[in-house]
Parts: sequence; structure tokens; C-alpha cells
Amino acid sequence: MNYLVVMEAAWLVRDVSDIDDAIGVAISEAGKRLNEGDMDYVEVDVGPTFCPACGEPFDSAYVAADTALVGLELEMEVFNAESEEHAQRIAKSDVGGALRDVPLKVIATEARDDDGEE
Repeated sequence: MNYLVVMEAAWLVRDVSDIDDAIGVAISEAGKRLNEGDMDYVEVDVGPTFCPACGEPFDSAYVAADTALVGLELEMEVFNAESEEHAQRIAKSDVGGALRDVPLKVIATEARDDDGEE
């Protein structure tokens, strides 16, 4: 079975003054490290954080003292996994190998058929 595994990564960016710069640097740095490992099949984007008051999503980034914590969302399709848990372990292992010392958490997994459909 094939699975789409979505992970959240906590990315630290130093020497930035605003959120847009922090997001741009985080996505660029993560993409560069993944591409160095020939992992251009991993999609990288800023993840959402949901407002506790209204529930609306906003970019998951926080800047304090010219240092930012950016929540990245990483998507990877895993082919021929034995189970959902097996697909999650494969994705975390592959992405974790390229993004050493970056905390990762699986936030969603969905089964796909051979055509990439849900």
C-alpha cells in the first residue's frame, strides 16, 4: 500500500527580524538540506497554527530577539509500505536522516491507491 505522510518540523532561524524572512529562510534551508540528500520528492511548506480563540489558521512562526521558530510541514509519499505505522517510520527515518537535529512529528497519514488517489 502507498501512503502520504505529513510531518511537522520545528526549524530554528537566527538573525531575522520579521516572520516573512524567517519563513523564507526556513523553507530555503530545509529544501537545500533535503536536495543535498537527493530528496527533492519531499514537499516543504510553512505549517499552520490555529488560533485558540477563533480557530482560524495562521503561519506557524514566532520571532523573538531576532531568532525565529518556524513550524514546517513536510509531505512525503511512501510506496509499498506494510502498514500505516511502517510508512510513518520510513518517512521519519528518511527525512530525519537529511534533517539531523530537527525535531519531527507525524501529524497525518493517508492511504493512497497506486494512482495517488485517496
